[in-house]
Amino acid sequence: MSLNIDFEKCGGLIPAIAQDWQSGRVLMLAYIDREAWEETCRTRRATYYSRSRRKLWRKGESSGHVQIVHEILVDCDNDTVIFKVEQIGGAACHTGHESCFFRRVEADGSTTELSAPVFDPEKVYR
Repeated sequence: MSLNIDFEKCGGLIPAIAQDWQSGRVLMLAYIDREAWEETCRTRRATYYSRSRRKLWRKGESSGHVQIVHEILVDCDNDTVIFKVEQIGGAACHTGHESCFFRRVEADGSTTELSAPVFDPEKVYR
């Protein structure tokens, strides 16, 4: 069976979930276009499409916190992927947290921070 990722369904971009390849913890959600997909498959380094910058985003290109892709999972509709990654540098989030999902919403609507940052973003992203 040949894999045909459906980039057209969502206007050229599909969600890509980065998950720690050992712990299973969800690190981040980003988007990929066909070019990012092909580069990730070829290099085994996570590459995304930055919607805010409107360009290819090679994870870690400015921070050094790259993601080595160990496994790729594709959903049943061929329009979402999971990259099981080894996160180099200890943090996937630009805020310095290991995961972008570091806050829990409580029953009263408040949030609780579940972990402290592992690096200072001011020093990494000058």
